[in-house]
Amino acid sequence: MAKRLTKEEKLKIIMNDFKLFAKNFIKIVDNFGNTVPFVLNPEQEQFMNEMSKYNIILKGRQIGFTTLSLAYMLYSACTKPDTNYIIMTHHASVSKSLFVKLKKMYKNLPHDKYDIFPKALLNNRDELYLDNGSRIIIATANGEDSISGNTFQLIHLSEMAKYPADVQEEIIATCIPALAKNESSAIIIESTAYGYNTYQEMFMKAWRDKESVWKAHFYSWLAKAYEKQFRHTFDEAEEWFKANNNGRRMTYEDLDHDERILRDKYGATYRQLMFRRYYIATNSLEKFRREFPTTPDEAFMETSKSVFDINKIIERLHHVIPPLETKEVMGVLPDTLKQYINKNLFIYHLPKSKVRHYAGVDVSSGQGGDYSTMSIFDADGQQVASFYANDIPVYKYAEIVDALGRFFNYAFICVERNSYGLPLLERLRKDYGYMNLLKQKVFDQRGKRKMQLGFQTTNVTKPIIINDMKEMFELNMINIECVRALEEMKIYQEDSKGRMGNKKGKSNFDDMVISVAMACQALKQSKYYVDI
Repeated sequence: MAKRLTKEEKLKIIMNDFKLFAKNFIKIVDNFGNTVPFVLNPEQEQFMNEMSKYNIILKGRQIGFTTLSLAYMLYSACTKPDTNYIIMTHHASVSKSLFVKLKKMYKNLPHDKYDIFPKALLNNRDELYLDNGSRIIIATANGEDSISGNTFQLIHLSEMAKYPADVQEEIIATCIPALAKNESSAIIIESTAYGYNTYQEMFMKAWRDKESVWKAHFYSWLAKAYEKQFRHTFDEAEEWFKANNNGRRMTYEDLDHDERILRDKYGATYRQLMFRRYYIATNSLEKFRREFPTTPDEAFMETSKSVFDINKIIERLHHVIPPLETKEVMGVLPDTLKQYINKNLFIYHLPKSKVRHYAGVDVSSGQGGDYSTMSIFDADGQQVASFYANDIPVYKYAEIVDALGRFFNYAFICVERNSYGLPLLERLRKDYGYMNLLKQKVFDQRGKRKMQLGFQTTNVTKPIIINDMKEMFELNMINIECVRALEEMKIYQEDSKGRMGNKKGKSNFDDMVISVAMACQALKQSKYYVDI
């Protein structure tokens, strides 16, 4: 027979296991107003199993990650002496509400039954300080700096997407050095989607780049937690559907196109689909997608009114091919380009003999602001390469453009004729003898038509080239593989005055969009001034 554990042994096991600690000692108020033991839902348990040092979460509403963090901070503060914890919210009223919840968790610990919980020495509106030296504080994103000068075992940034856009980047920069230097310390960023900002940029980079320092965690509206937490609303939705369909439940024949995709591709149950339809009927499809997303792209798509078809962009993002591995191209690239491969230069297909290629180039100063970009397509409209960097001076970029153009069968290149494009065009023609450059027909001041190198973008020509690109992309005449270009297209907008560009923050650029648009003009002219 197995040895029966003593009370002390059982208690020791519980104190060494957060999941057991939560179930036995922490009480929460559920969605039905009942005070119940905190039993982790499947998504909360999954996160605790997969949590790394740097975590960023995108999720639907009310899935319970803030409650999870509060409970985990309380557990850690009780079991790890002399450690600090902070949770930051987007609004003072939210901070107050969360801290009330935390203090209620602490109060409901079985202090009278077990003499194992540290006593509270300080318990005010923004700090819980225990007699084992551990401390939990709450802060607001636009309030006083509570992070600098401290060391934290766990930092939780709750609903970060709703922080003021101008402080998000600075808060992240402050958090990282404030994190304790031990194996169990962690930062947790969690939010629903709310516009294009530092949070959105960080999450999508972590989601797409598996080598990112940040680990992306996504929880859709199909999470199991909702079936229990929203049980009452699910019941309402089912009764509503039955009342409008002669008392019967939903079947496959009742599903519209989008619902069939959710059923077939994502495994949505009929009960979930009835809930979705019910929510949309009482709110809107746009609000459902933002608050209960199926994919990360869908979560953010409703916060943008792009010039380009968002659904088409998202579909393309799901099917882009990865760039060729460094070892596959290193042996054939000219030396000039080798240092940039899979850092700034991404090659999706190697050039085939005698196949014409067409490229677009946007030029910046190379001083850390806008990006110098290049997009290259073959004659069929398939993207074969992309390049972007914001730290390469014009004279050096001219050498890169020349090398890439010659590598791709002396590509026909369209350069945007701006203040930085002019010196690049001059270097390409005079220093490198590059002859296969697009020329634009213009009139001089005497009314004579002439040809000038490059493409001049103006308030008149810019909408034309963007609409040409839109048509070619949406009618499948070009196939874009560059993720950065597609991400820029998602937030490329036209304002009320007809001006075009990415209007959603200082770190959101449109340089890849412009280089693709330039490539489309090269494809449109379909000329070649050299033999290959």
